Amino acid sequence: MIRIASPAPLGFALVLAAFATPALAQAGGDWDFQVGAGSDNRSKNVSKSQTDPYAFGSATWESANGLFYAGPGFETIKAGGSKVELNMVAGYQPEAFGYQFDLNVAYKNRAGADDGYDDDTWEFTGNISRSIGPARARLQVQYSPDAAGSNEGFVWVEGRVGWTFTPKLDGTLAVGRREQDNGPDYTGWNAGVTYALTEKLDLDLRYYDTSAHSAGQQYGDALVAKISYAF
Repeated sequence: MIRIASPAPLGFALVLAAFATPALAQAGGDWDFQVGAGSDNRSKNVSKSQTDPYAFGSATWESANGLFYAGPGFETIKAGGSKVELNMVAGYQPEAFGYQFDLNVAYKNRAGADDGYDDDTWEFTGNISRSIGPARARLQVQYSPDAAGSNEGFVWVEGRVGWTFTPKLDGTLAVGRREQDNGPDYTGWNAGVTYALTEKLDLDLRYYDTSAHSAGQQYGDALVAKISYAF
């Protein structure tokens, strides 16, 4: 991974990733990789690319027992002079009483941002989900003490339901609420389908909208297409 005029915390994260990668490989488990592109980079139903197309990629190690995972990733954005956001995530995903849990922490840095721009953040996420036949549901709670950019701390709560129509076709609907300091509070939702073109290639078509259109075009509605390849 190339370091792009980034501050010390990102340098530390990249060094940590460089040392962690061989250690994780020696510990067993498997690596999965994903790359893709979309017509708009949406996070919490809001655009991070000023509604322009974007690309993304990640490498994820998972322990042999499936409980632990970690790895780096990137996605292109348009914010504060930065064109790419780098991240490092680590998580724990046990099962209990028929429920799947996923607890993770992520460090994110917007590389090459303008001087004075708050270019990094820590995010803590908890998920609880359950599947019954073709139906499934998930509740997500996410917290950051200081988001990147002018926004400060936030809490995000989202409920999502999904249905597997066929082995290749899957649909989901999600509704979330974001409460944040120094930024608009809003409710956002999305609905769409994912179709497996091949065993490793997926196409996703999804409609997004929020209750905060007056806060800027990034909060407006959009129909977004995304393609991803896993290997």
